[in-house]
Amino acid sequence: MSTLTDTGKAETSQENHSRQTGSYIRLVFKWAGRLLLAFFVLSILSVISLRWINPPRTSFMIQRQIEAAWNGEDNFELRYNWVDWEHISDYAKVAAVTSEDQRFATHWGIDLQEVKKAIRESKRGEDLRGASTITQQTAKNLYLWPGQNYFRKGIEAYFAVLIDFFWPKKRILEMYLNIAEFGYGIYGVEAASHRYFGTSAAHLSMSQSALLVTALPSPRRYNLANPSGYMLRRRDWNIRYMRYLGGRSYLKQLE
Repeated sequence: MSTLTDTGKAETSQENHSRQTGSYIRLVFKWAGRLLLAFFVLSILSVISLRWINPPRTSFMIQRQIEAAWNGEDNFELRYNWVDWEHISDYAKVAAVTSEDQRFATHWGIDLQEVKKAIRESKRGEDLRGASTITQQTAKNLYLWPGQNYFRKGIEAYFAVLIDFFWPKKRILEMYLNIAEFGYGIYGVEAASHRYFGTSAAHLSMSQSALLVTALPSPRRYNLANPSGYMLRRRDWNIRYMRYLGGRSYLKQLE
């Protein structure tokens, strides 16, 4: 009898343990679902609001300020001055598209041709590159952090699709040109124009605009104050391709 009783107690204990484990798992999934739903709702609301609201700071700017404070960069000064679409030179707008995302007017936030090309290169053993559109770079600068892993790229793609759905192309390009990093603590085309050319973003020439965007892939590597031979060759290529796209008339495709 005692053996049967002990066996029954053991089975009851296992059943209780299984029920408790199942209860914990259901609770975890319940809260994970709530957090995921909250993330979706907040991300959509944030993207919608930024269609009309100009951000005082971006995720990248905040991270850069923290990095400077952590490293004791006492001379660090964040320069960021927002300017509206009509106060940005058309040359700068076309130059950004020419240099960074030539299918900007037609894709829906992600350039699948570039993504497939990057995946093929990765399979051949080459480094994983961004293949990022202007929309993806805008999403990254606004919300995320530096990096090239698939998890971060996945979140970036999600925000890029949201942004392209809720914002017109003109707003995306306006945002990008205002928050992109152009050098040490220099964010946005207005601050960069004053720093490197002594003029406003509205008065940038074709040559100045074509040179300015050569720093966008790696603003801490490419120094606009002392452009390298590569940057000057890239500027000349940008000028030729800007004309090929139709110059300022290209911008009619974004309306």
